[in-house]
Amino acid sequence: MVTGGAGFIGSHLCEALLNRGYAVRCYDDLSYGLRDNLKTILDNPDFNFFHKDVCDGKSLDVAASGTTIIFHLAARKIPRYGDALSTLRINNDGTRNVFESAAKLKCRVVLASTSDVYGKGNPPFRESDDLLLGRSDSRRWSYAASKIFDEHLALAYHAERGVDALVLRFFGTYGPRHHRSWWGGPQSVFIDQVLRGEEITIHGDGTQTRSFTYIDDLIQGIVKASETKEAWGQILNLGSDEEVSIMRLAEIINDLIRPGTKPRIKIVPYENFGGNYEDVRRRIPDLSRAGQLIGYRWKVPLKEGLVSTIEWHRRNPIK
Repeated sequence: MVTGGAGFIGSHLCEALLNRGYAVRCYDDLSYGLRDNLKTILDNPDFNFFHKDVCDGKSLDVAASGTTIIFHLAARKIPRYGDALSTLRINNDGTRNVFESAAKLKCRVVLASTSDVYGKGNPPFRESDDLLLGRSDSRRWSYAASKIFDEHLALAYHAERGVDALVLRFFGTYGPRHHRSWWGGPQSVFIDQVLRGEEITIHGDGTQTRSFTYIDDLIQGIVKASETKEAWGQILNLGSDEEVSIMRLAEIINDLIRPGTKPRIKIVPYENFGGNYEDVRRRIPDLSRAGQLIGYRWKVPLKEGLVSTIEWHRRNPIK
């Protein structure tokens, strides 16, 4: 079963698992996911969709009955503009429900975590690094804090309740079907802005750097990790270590869509967000543990992945 299975990553994961011969259940309340993301598999006899909320423990028990692995992707992301309370509640209550179900039903859990848990540490980030978050009165850190709690919950259920658990920290995933807002990442917003001929909105000064992971690379990592016995009980980074500044990302996207033109940039200071907003200056993973343990290697360079992503945007304009 994949919670959040109608979302960007979840829908690709459902497809990959079906292609490997698994029967798959998708559990999603469609608050951010879309039925359209599942259109290629809705009629597959080995696929079942449950339109339910992960915070509904009873429904989760019913949907998960008989499953061997729950891939827990359902979550609420960074509250850049507010709504920290729902981030904390959904991520913590939903994850607790998943592990309670897993303990009752004797199934495994793959927990989707995030590179955001590393906070303001020193990259490249290793799974053994200390986690350094900002101040508690900056609501920006509520997402990272909720995911750190989820990781502790996963490992506690693993150690004390016998639930096989695996924690995967994702780094900047993008590609076809990513969410068409800041929830989906800066690349998603930048592509639509350039396609519409608008200014590219950059939060901060644009010198902050990130790594971006094409969806196919992430999915093969998730599947490999779940099928590797030695990975269970571990924390693994999954991503790309191709580092790029946000300003350079905007320039690359502009060049791919409107070659020969200069990008029109609009800088939005962090002060505009309120709530003592903070950003991370660099976010790059150390991938050696995943490479050694599950043979993980990312393959799709940023420009190549952006080309196919831009084509998906062209075919699916925002209505």
